[in-house]
Amino acid sequence: MEKFSPVGEKDVTRAIVAEFAKQFDDYVESDCIIVGGGPSGLMAGRNLARAGKKVFIVERNNYLGGGFWIGGYLMNKVTVRHPGERVLDELGIPYKVASKGLLVADGPHACSKLIASACDSGVKFANMTIFEDLVLKGDGRVFGVVINWTPVTALPREITCVDPVAIEATIVIDATGHDAQVVKKLEERGLIKTKGFGAMWVERSEDLIMEHTGEVHPGLIVTGMAVSTTYGLPRMGPTFGGMLLSGEKAAEIALEKLT
Repeated sequence: MEKFSPVGEKDVTRAIVAEFAKQFDDYVESDCIIVGGGPSGLMAGRNLARAGKKVFIVERNNYLGGGFWIGGYLMNKVTVRHPGERVLDELGIPYKVASKGLLVADGPHACSKLIASACDSGVKFANMTIFEDLVLKGDGRVFGVVINWTPVTALPREITCVDPVAIEATIVIDATGHDAQVVKKLEERGLIKTKGFGAMWVERSEDLIMEHTGEVHPGLIVTGMAVSTTYGLPRMGPTFGGMLLSGEKAAEIALEKLT
């Protein structure tokens, strides 16, 4: 049996530290920062990176994919309504026809395919990283985000302040789902007013989210369920075609502004 190379602990640590530091330094300034690594954020990031743009996704959890992994009610099957199967076909995600216009796929398989495609396209990630604030300049245009380590939120209050850092981008995309964290930070500063997402209405929700996906404030694009919270649209539950296509549309709008 062939033996593993004689690499020590210090070599492993140095490799991780050096590569992480280099990547973080490279992406302190990006074309697009996406807050939220769920299906909308991953899809937007993938398409932007495929177009040659420098994309950095900030995700507060130690995993990517949001609810795309687990489907509904902890049953890891996800549904996609027509025409969302176009994305499934493009990503090579197997699915079955549940009924006319409704497809069902394996959540982990679908999610892993989307993550892999985003990575293959060149998207980079900062996991366990929380969004704290926005970088606003001039007339209030968004120029980046302020971030910190997620574990900082668990520290006792008597611990001294752990200051965040800022990263800049030409375009920021809010893909934080129902929380709409980036948009709500603008609301805190009196620059926008959100309406909160409505009750579930599957037949209308995805069409409305597609209609409203776009730039909500100079430098900030909203996608996915963050659109619902921003504009008071109905929620859709565990069906993900709208999430994928909203991310696709967000990337198209971002590309127009980056050219």
